[in-house]
Amino acid sequence: MTVTVEEGTRAAGRSRPDGPRRPRPRESYALFLLPGVLAFLAVVIVPFLMNTGVSFTEWQGIGTPKWTGLANYRELLDDAEFWASFRHSLFMVVAMAAVPTAIGLVLAAALFDYVAKHLGARVAAVLRACFYLPQVLPIAVAGIVWSWILAPDNGSLNALLKAVGLGSWQQDWLGDPDLALYSVMAVMVWVQIGFPLVVFMAGLQRVDPQLYEAAELDGAGWWRRFWHITLPQIRPETSVVLTWCTIAALKVFGAVYVLTKGGPGGATDVPSYFSFSTFFEKTQVGYGAAISTVLTVLILALSLVGLRLQTRAEDTAEGVRA
Repeated sequence: MTVTVEEGTRAAGRSRPDGPRRPRPRESYALFLLPGVLAFLAVVIVPFLMNTGVSFTEWQGIGTPKWTGLANYRELLDDAEFWASFRHSLFMVVAMAAVPTAIGLVLAAALFDYVAKHLGARVAAVLRACFYLPQVLPIAVAGIVWSWILAPDNGSLNALLKAVGLGSWQQDWLGDPDLALYSVMAVMVWVQIGFPLVVFMAGLQRVDPQLYEAAELDGAGWWRRFWHITLPQIRPETSVVLTWCTIAALKVFGAVYVLTKGGPGGATDVPSYFSFSTFFEKTQVGYGAAISTVLTVLILALSLVGLRLQTRAEDTAEGVRA
């Protein structure tokens, strides 16, 4: 038995190569990246370059495009509808980034600090799923349901106002130019609020509980613990949420298309829908391509700034933990 073990050991030693194991060449890892790179080129880069090329032409979608250089971009500078659509985008940033981030942070803290501790983690998980449900629903379905709710004649909201004695508050929520944009904003707050909530709850789980215990022993109340511990610790999550939601607000299309189609009178027009209507409805293909190119470049620049802020926030959070 001893001889067999020794022979096996010597055989294993002979089978092992001398010296340290050679590192696997990096070229082999590049093969795994190749499908994703090819898909990115085919789906993103090539269409963007083609769209950019079309933006330098005057074209109605048929025939031969006529090269016009920067004429479409010069026209954008003087287009009041284009600038109005970007002003509406700023309102959508408030509705889809600023407000959901603030509400989502408060709700996440309430679910994490109060509901989970007093009612159980399962109840907190169910409530979190309920808040996240609008993110899962197709925007077309949600938009149709909200168009029924906000309908002027037999809509649920106006019927509710009448039932509680507030009939004078009944409005044409999506048909009034003064109210349509705010109505769409309210719908988008409802749609968007689940994403910050889920991200913030995940971030709160990595905060060291000993920090809260030490602050509580020092007499710090909930608000002071939230302001001085929670917020600095979840700065990376806050940066991610603000960047992601701002980009979503700039390229929002489905909700506007289903609810108002940019109306009434362009009151809810946003750059993505303005580009769509110019491209397909007005058949000004070159001009619509210029609008979408400008929007793409703006979103790309914003993404780079968001990544920079996220890196800085992560470094700051690491310094706070240290």
